[in-house]
Amino acid sequence: MRPSTHMIRITRSLLLGALTATSVIGCHQAEEPSSVRVDVQATVAQRQLITEHIQTDAILSPLNQAVISSQVSLPVKKFYVQRGSAVRKGELMALLDNSSLKASVLDNLGTYSAAQATYQAVVKATVPEDTRKAELDLAQAKANLDLNEQIVKSRKQLFAEGAIPGRDLDTAQAALVQAQSAYDLARQHLAAVQQIGREAALKGAQGQLESAKGKYLAAEAELQYSEIRSPIDGVVTERPLYAGETAVAGAPLLTVMDTSSLIAKVHLTQSQAQQLKVGDPASVTVPGLDKQVQGKLTLISPALDPGSTTIEVWVQIANPGDRLKPGTAAQVSIAGKSVPDAIVVPVESLVTNAAGNKVVMVIGSDGVAHMREVSIGIRDAGMVQIVNGISTGDEVIMKGAYALDDGTKVKVTSGAQEDSGSSGDSN
Repeated sequence: MRPSTHMIRITRSLLLGALTATSVIGCHQAEEPSSVRVDVQATVAQRQLITEHIQTDAILSPLNQAVISSQVSLPVKKFYVQRGSAVRKGELMALLDNSSLKASVLDNLGTYSAAQATYQAVVKATVPEDTRKAELDLAQAKANLDLNEQIVKSRKQLFAEGAIPGRDLDTAQAALVQAQSAYDLARQHLAAVQQIGREAALKGAQGQLESAKGKYLAAEAELQYSEIRSPIDGVVTERPLYAGETAVAGAPLLTVMDTSSLIAKVHLTQSQAQQLKVGDPASVTVPGLDKQVQGKLTLISPALDPGSTTIEVWVQIANPGDRLKPGTAAQVSIAGKSVPDAIVVPVESLVTNAAGNKVVMVIGSDGVAHMREVSIGIRDAGMVQIVNGISTGDEVIMKGAYALDDGTKVKVTSGAQEDSGSSGDSN
């Protein structure tokens, strides 16, 4: 039996209705994902001053230190200080047994005094006496020369008158030549005494005097070495010997440290050190102290350390009450390069894309997150400088950006929402 036309129409209507209902349901199911929004936390990119802080470990050292050793090997007679004693520069800290040194000083003082007396005798007596004798010899030779000149003159006249023979004139002239020679020698001798002889005598006497004086001063210096004095203000930190034990020359006897201020010595790379200058502020974190200790840079080494190719930098901090101890490990933070008007966002806003580049997710006015690749600069205190890629006022996802696709619709929440990927940057 064939179905009627009416039944065929009803069946077609039912099938068409079913297909229409299925199509509507399918459309609703396809549109639902586009209405889903991911909850995120966001912040606005701002312009502000940002300063890079260089952080590194250091060991605290005293501002000044002196390891004092004896210059002579002698027993220690007495100590005037103990470990922990505060001393001033020049203060007597120990005395060595110096009996033999005192005797040596007296012996050399006697020799020195004798040399002084000899020198005075040469200056005031010996040298003038030799000079006077030479002057007298010259005067006598001059008188003899004058006499012979008169004799020759007289005999020439007598010989001309025929009163004397020629040999008498020759004898007189020969005597004149001898007198002239004696006069020349006496004059040269006087000059030698006045110039060379006096100078040599004085130099000889002065040399003996200086030699005696040098030995006396050396003996006095050795005596002073027996008195061990502090070269600086500070505190005695080491005293390895006791009274009666022998202090060996060159071996440490006492150590004095100036701990009124301490030095944190750090080693930085050349690029880091080039950002710094003497006088820059710094802070030091010391275990056991609640607050950081403020200080400043006092030295930037002018040369690289040959072993590590780093540059040594000193940070000086005050130490009132000696509460900080040399040798303590500490952490130093030094203010480096600053950018006064930088675009900054929290470090946690940074994420790394598949290519390994740094990106941030910027929320558009339509509530859709867009991925922006950025270049970063200085980091400090949880903030990072964005050199390019975003502008001031851009709304950047701070938490919830990890694994978020470009073009995802987001909803900004103000609460502290823990997202499985909200740790952000994989720095």
